Parts: sequence; structure tokens; C-alpha cells
Amino acid sequence: MNLNEFKEIVNNGVWKQNTGVVQLLGLCPILAVSSTVVNGVSLGIATAIVMALSGATIAPIRTFVPNEIRIPVFILIIAVLVTVVQYLMNAYMYGLYVVLGIFIPLIVTNCIVLARVEAFASKNPMGASALDGFAMGLGLTLVLAVLGGIREIVGHGTLFSGIDLALGDVAKDWVIHVIPNYKGFLLAILPPGAFIGLGCLIAGKNWLNLRAEQKLKVTPTRPSEQNTMAV
Repeated sequence: MNLNEFKEIVNNGVWKQNTGVVQLLGLCPILAVSSTVVNGVSLGIATAIVMALSGATIAPIRTFVPNEIRIPVFILIIAVLVTVVQYLMNAYMYGLYVVLGIFIPLIVTNCIVLARVEAFASKNPMGASALDGFAMGLGLTLVLAVLGGIREIVGHGTLFSGIDLALGDVAKDWVIHVIPNYKGFLLAILPPGAFIGLGCLIAGKNWLNLRAEQKLKVTPTRPSEQNTMAV
């Protein structure tokens, strides 16, 4: 894997085919867990780790698994990896584990993980598959972070609320009160607020893509060409 392939895989996962705002996969955890930055980023990182490990595990054995049973085998491998992540969070981040609840084991059934394993890891070498899985997970994490930040600020007026659940009591003072004495806005932290926020993110990405395309179409005329036209 050369540098260009590395950049293409990362750009594809983080921006071009972002699972949250382009492919629109895994909307259930995106909408349910993105009430705060900490919750969203924590689930996103867990998903990225599972995707990277599943890609690295499935790629070497892809030629040995018969087509008839490849989906059950892939799901079994993903389930084992999710169980390991779940137990680690239960042991070292119990508070956060309780908050995320059922959405940690539901990574097994998340269509993002299985779809990427089937589309990429089953056809490419181990290194590229691991990178692709992590890039896709990173793209999802960025969406969860931005959406969680928007909903948390509008809904509670804070940022990084609950960070002590992930990093311990030492991080309790890291919470940022963006809007002091804020009474809160209930709609932002309810499911309708998640839909509205995600819709704004999708619209923003589409606008940036259109703007980039327009810039490519409008190419400035070189000075030598201008002189030739004048003559």
C-alpha cells in the first residue's frame, strides 16, 4: 500500500463515503447516543476499533471461507471482537458502559461494520482492510462528535459533560459551560433534535461538495493566454 492508496482510503472513509452523512448507515446509534460529545465519541471509537480489528482479522482468511457461510463467519468474528470491547469497557469505564448500555453489543448488528467487511475486507489485504475499517469508524466518530457537540450546547449549554465517566474523577473539572446559567432546550436532546441536527450536517457537507466542484470548474486564465487573446 503506497501513500496515494493510504490517502485515498482515509479520504474515502472520513469524507467521501462517510457512513453517517453520505451512506446514512447505522442511524440508530447515531441518533440515540449523540446527545453529548462524550457519549458519541466513546461509541464511535469503540466502533472504529471493532471495524479495524474485524477488517484485519477477516482479510487474511477471506480465501479460506466458503461463500456459502462467509456472512455467519463474519458476524461471529465481529461478535467476538465486540464482546472483548464490551468487557474492557465494563472493567475500566463502568460508568460510561452503563450510559451507552445496549448500544455497545448492538455494534455486532450495526450494518456499517458488516457492510464494510463484506465490501472491502473480503477483497483486499490485511493492512488496507484494517486502515479502511478504522477510517470508516473515524468518519462515524467525527459525525457523532459534531452532532453530539451541537445537541449538547443547544440542549444543556455545556461541552464534555460526563467526561469523568470515561477518564475518571480527575476529569470532572474539564466540563466547559459554554452558556452559563442556561435553562436548556429539551428538543435538542430528544430524538427530533437528533434528526434536525443530522439533517443540518448532511446539508452542510453537500454544500461544501458543491462549492468545491464549482471552484474546480472556474479555472483562472493564465497571463500568457490573456496576452495571446489581446493580440
